[in-house]
This record gives sequence, C-alpha cells and structure tokens, in this order.
Amino acid sequence: MPLFDLPLDQLRSYLPDRDEPADFDAFWSATLAEAREFDLAAEYVPYDLPFTGVDVYDVSFAGWGGHRINGWFLLPRGAEGPVPCVMHYIGYSGGRGFPKDHLMWPAAGYAVFVMETRGHGGANVGSPGATGDPHGSAGPQAPGMMTRGILDPEDYYYRRVFTDAVRAIDAAAAHPAVDASRIVTSGGSQGGAISQAAAALHPGVKAALIDVPFLSHFRRAVEITGRDPYQELVRYLSTRRDTADQVFRTLSYFDGVNFAARGTVPALYSVALMDDICPPSTVFAAYNHWQGPKEITVWPWNNHEGGGGYQSEEQLRYLHKLLNDG
Repeated sequence: MPLFDLPLDQLRSYLPDRDEPADFDAFWSATLAEAREFDLAAEYVPYDLPFTGVDVYDVSFAGWGGHRINGWFLLPRGAEGPVPCVMHYIGYSGGRGFPKDHLMWPAAGYAVFVMETRGHGGANVGSPGATGDPHGSAGPQAPGMMTRGILDPEDYYYRRVFTDAVRAIDAAAAHPAVDASRIVTSGGSQGGAISQAAAALHPGVKAALIDVPFLSHFRRAVEITGRDPYQELVRYLSTRRDTADQVFRTLSYFDGVNFAARGTVPALYSVALMDDICPPSTVFAAYNHWQGPKEITVWPWNNHEGGGGYQSEEQLRYLHKLLNDG
C-alpha cells in the first residue's frame, strides 16, 4: 500500500474540529452509573497450565447490563506486593485467544487483564472468543458490528463495549494482587480505540498504550478508506441514504477524537503511514487532541500491522520508565 494520506509534517499538526454532542459527558456519566448498579461479581477461576512463572485465571465479571464478560488474568508468580496491571483490549473480530498469547506483561513483572470484546471471536480461528452480546439491537444493520444499533446512541454496540472496558478496570482494581494506582490501558486497532476511551472514562487509569486506533474521526475515515470495518458504515448508508445525519450523530458519542480531548494521563500512541484500515490522519486527529503528556511512534513503511513486536518493545521501555520514575 503506498502513502495515500497527508504528508507527515501536516499530520503532526492535523487538528480537525470535533463533532461533539452537547450531552456527551452526561451521556457517559449516566451510562456508567447505570452499569455500576449491577454487582461487579468478578470471578477468577484458576486455569490449569504447566507454567512455572505465571499464574493464569479464567476471569469473568458483569459488564454493561450485568452481562457476563470473559477474559484472562495473568499474574507473575511469587510477586511481592501488589503489581501494576495492564488492561488489554482486543482488535476487531478477535477473541481472548489463549493464555500463551499474553505472556509479555507478566514476564516484565506486571499483571495483565485481557478483556474479551462481546460478540467477537466467533470467526477468528487463531483468537477464539467466549463472550456473546445478549443485547438485541433495534433496526437493520450491515454485516459486522459497526452498524449494530447505529440509529440510537443508547442502543449502539460500542456503548456496551466501552462500558465493559470501564467495568473491567473496576474488576482489576479490586483484585488484591493489583496496585490500583498503576493500571494501564492497552490495545491495537479496535483495542486501541477501547484503550483510548477507557483511559478517558475511568479516573483510576495511570497511562494508556494506544496502537493504530480504530473508531476515530469517523467521517474522514469513511471518506478516504475503502477497507473494512469502516466500509460497513458505507454499505449501510448506501441503502439507508436518509439516515446519514442520524448515523453520524450516534457515532459522535463514540468518536475517539472526543475521548482524546478528555484524556489527561500519559499516553503512548503508534501510527503506520501506509495504514489503509485506520488512516494516519484519523490517528493523528485523536493524538493531537489528547490533553495529557503524549508520545507517538511513527512507522513509515507499515500498514495496519503497525510496529508489531518493535512497538511492543517500545511499550515495555515506556512503561518501565513511567511506572518506576513517575
């Protein structure tokens, strides 16, 4: 994929106006308050694997609507005192996968709490899932998750997902082995969007790792990329031509640019300049609106895979310095 978006010098200063509903904060405050009326009821069931340095738990908790959300919790064995915890959110279509997929953070001395994204993981052979989305959405939708409940922000799919992410942080913070003052959100693509939103919505987050984030600057994304998942919105609008204003109003409650404008903790972003799934300008739109201390790693020759393992090493070094010096 060739370079197709703005030049890097323009991306670094790209600060588009935000399309933000007047009741954005009230909407999310009411949503989270409603979710917290349900008992969190977090469960950590030991998972039998012959790991010598890591304890693994099959975890579940009550997310939006009290629905059970599944995940993994991995803890360095024999750690002295509460340890920092990295919340890991999954990319589009993926499930929680297997415990072996999440060993990097425990190897560095951190707990990791892997939250499954409701309704995903049924078609990704390498990353199976175990969490459904029991909430039925009103109205027609295009295949995929992007248009589920798209005509009403109260019913939109990502209202449930972002709420689940905040509740996952509540569950991690309550675990006796976790240092609740050192909780970090992380993820790439859809997981990056969830990490960004959760860090803005939960006051207990210490920092955010946000890789090639999806769900930011929606209108530009659908105008310049022909790739899924954004094309789910295009296919929907191509047959529901009279709903565009309603669709983009709903999306404004979930736009990463609006969450970034409320992000105040240290954040490490990444962007790939040949990324035609989450175009660079949509990533920089969020990054440039982020209000806290921030850094961005730019991968000039990569598509949506971004920095891959190289970015993981950047994150390890970043968190080691932040959590030990800051």
